[in-house]
Amino acid sequence: MSDASRDLDAWFAANTGAWCDHALEDLLKAKAESGLSVSLVVPARNEAATVGDVVGRVREALMETTDLLDEVVVIDSDSTDDTYAVAEDAGAIVHRSAEIRPDLGSVPGKGEAMWKSLFVTRGDVLVFMDADLLDWDTHFVPGLLGPLLTRPEIALVKGFYERPFVNGDAVSDPEAAAFEGGRVTELTARPLINVLYPELAGLVQPLAGEWAIRRSLFATLSVPTAYAVETTALIDTARRLGVGAIAQVDLGRRAHRHQALRDLGAMATQIVAAAVQRLGISTDAEVCLRQYHPVDGRIAPLLRTVPVTERPPAEEYLA
Repeated sequence: MSDASRDLDAWFAANTGAWCDHALEDLLKAKAESGLSVSLVVPARNEAATVGDVVGRVREALMETTDLLDEVVVIDSDSTDDTYAVAEDAGAIVHRSAEIRPDLGSVPGKGEAMWKSLFVTRGDVLVFMDADLLDWDTHFVPGLLGPLLTRPEIALVKGFYERPFVNGDAVSDPEAAAFEGGRVTELTARPLINVLYPELAGLVQPLAGEWAIRRSLFATLSVPTAYAVETTALIDTARRLGVGAIAQVDLGRRAHRHQALRDLGAMATQIVAAAVQRLGISTDAEVCLRQYHPVDGRIAPLLRTVPVTERPPAEEYLA
């Protein structure tokens, strides 16, 4: 066994846990003793069908019944449906991404919404959750907070879970295909990490949308405006603080709606661009992704413009 492999095994053993490792009362005590405040941030775009359930269940379990969370904030990223109203009715503080610091402009994207959240939240710890969850539970939040509230050396926590593929209303057998839902992870992110950033190869779900980070760290990071924020946060944290500052927690099982394969190609492009930029390889602000599809019985190119821009560290704009 190589030294690198032994290092990965040691990191995995020391920094991999499960959501049930910490009782809720212990986390409440640790939070009170630390004096830390916690914000749950839910970036959302056209998620009216699911965002209300996410917000309502978390508020009831972790704000109204206990005080583990200090606020639940939804950042609405240019939705054209009722996401804003549904989230507000469920009890969230809701902000439109484009209306946060308008002097800095606005671009579409999940990363943009997460970056903008730094200007409208107050928590010392930020917990991120996707708005399109279908099969989940509120233990996701305390599970992610456990290492941050009990281990001062931990700065970022990633969730991981089984991700059965959802096909309409049918969910694949989790025993047979527990991770089939993570197509971009298995076909892009994991190979890329193993080749270029092997020190991060112990992460089970590097693209997980459920993760938590200390505000003091997130405010210092450059943030891709689109899909690659999870990737860059890991790379940049490991470079700055070492991989020992990263932990991961088994959250059980998660399911959500899945996107078409061509859309996943755009996401994969953003991940590759962000990863190579951190190796000093510059890219244009937009990548022309050439895909192909049949038209009238013949194959024709389908050209897609994929933005790969990043926001500078938010601390540069925070008073």
